Amino acid sequence: MILGLLEGIPTMLKGEVAMFKMKPQMHYAEEDCPVPVPSSFPKEDKLHFEIELIDFSKAKVVCDDLGVLKKVIDEGQGWESPREPYEVKAWISAKTGDGKLILSCREGEPYFFTFGKCEVPKGLEMGIGTMARKEKAVIYVTNQYLTPSPLLPMIDGYEEVHFEVELVHFVQVRDMLGDGRLIKRRLQDGIGEFPMDCPLHDSLLRVHYKGMLLNEEKTVFYDTRVDNQGEPLEFSSGEGMLPEGFEMCVRLMLPGEIALVTCPPDYAYDKFLRPPNVPEGAHVQWEIELLGFEMPKDWTGLNFQSIMDEAEKIRVTGNRLFKEGKFELARAKYEKVLREFNHVNPQTDEEGKMFLDTRNLLHLNVAACFLKMGECGKSIEACNKVLDATPVHAKALYRRGMAYMAAGDFEEARSDYQMMIKVDKSSEPDGTAALAKLKKQEQEAERKARKQFKGLFDKKPGEIAEAQVEDGAGVEITGQNQKKSNQSLSSEGDESEDYHEAAGDEPRVGWFYNLWPTGRKLFSSLGLQRCTVL
Repeated sequence: MILGLLEGIPTMLKGEVAMFKMKPQMHYAEEDCPVPVPSSFPKEDKLHFEIELIDFSKAKVVCDDLGVLKKVIDEGQGWESPREPYEVKAWISAKTGDGKLILSCREGEPYFFTFGKCEVPKGLEMGIGTMARKEKAVIYVTNQYLTPSPLLPMIDGYEEVHFEVELVHFVQVRDMLGDGRLIKRRLQDGIGEFPMDCPLHDSLLRVHYKGMLLNEEKTVFYDTRVDNQGEPLEFSSGEGMLPEGFEMCVRLMLPGEIALVTCPPDYAYDKFLRPPNVPEGAHVQWEIELLGFEMPKDWTGLNFQSIMDEAEKIRVTGNRLFKEGKFELARAKYEKVLREFNHVNPQTDEEGKMFLDTRNLLHLNVAACFLKMGECGKSIEACNKVLDATPVHAKALYRRGMAYMAAGDFEEARSDYQMMIKVDKSSEPDGTAALAKLKKQEQEAERKARKQFKGLFDKKPGEIAEAQVEDGAGVEITGQNQKKSNQSLSSEGDESEDYHEAAGDEPRVGWFYNLWPTGRKLFSSLGLQRCTVL
């Protein structure tokens, strides 16, 4: 469309007739005008355009190249739209651009297809993916988005197809892990809007469920309506009371919804207390009905002591999860309290001290979780938050030293242990033991490094480049050996491969370091700040 009409038509009302007077640069003399005209056309003159706006409809640009457009006929219900791998039912008919009917699915049952399975043309599926339940629309699809499908096998010769669609219903099917192993399929709609009315946050939930093995008989191993005297199961989410796959799915349910969950062993009972009639490594299905849930208590309006009491309850739950090895869940509990603490303002010195001590303790608990999960850098960051508020906090120095040691940053770890002993004499036994363990770890790393590079200095200058290539795998092995040896450093966490060099004067770089930059760190660990190969 020419620029003048593009700006003028949006100012018109339905049924209006208007005259637009345009200068050349607003019509066909516009630079890069999208509408070609003959050379004899008076495009350098002022032109008058008489326009009648007959009708207009709400439309959505589905593709930026305008290959798929949607015109809404009747608005739908809610805002949820189908996505892969939802199951969809729709009435569909199709016409060519000149109005020829080529498809009609308006009798019998609505057309059923699984979203994302190429069962309808690509452009049509993209358009349906923007529709709400009960919505009626016309989807305009150009030929580059017309792919062969069971719905429309023959697409040759069509420049554009107009699909009239009424989205009758869709079933929410969610691939929870993205690999097809943990699938939640909605059997009965719940009450409310997804996901606003789901128990996304930690809540007290009431459910009925039936657990079945994925065998030919679909053996039922537990049913709350039979095995729990007909009473629903009540549990608090986020506390590791049920298998991870179960809880992940129930968090995305609406009250009154019934869902069928297919779960792999590692998200079912392989990492959870297994019922006696569920074999090891079993795939299971749960049919879950969410009866209702209660949101966690709102801290707004609580006095300081009540807030601290609530925080202590959550912290104790986190400690239990930590002892059970559920470090992710434990960290989530600690961090939840820390987020709530952002809105707490102690009023007295005594309250301020209690608040600071509790916050520091929570940060250290978060650091311990990260250390157990092998994320040393994040563990160090959590310890730094404590040390920023209390620079002489012995426990924070100790835990950060453990994180540095697990990460292979021995100098930083030694500095923290020594500072811990200095600021708190009662921690000297722990600090001394940690320094001894650190020294042993350094010696082990040095011994393995010397072993890996034994014979390197026997090579002639012309062989250095070859040595770099040949020993490249050795460097990788050294890193792996370092990782394995560091796993026994402490019971507080696994190690990471992130290395943090201590600050200091940079050694003068010679030609050998230019040939092999990674060698500097390795030779530094051997105590060789400079190396000459003659």
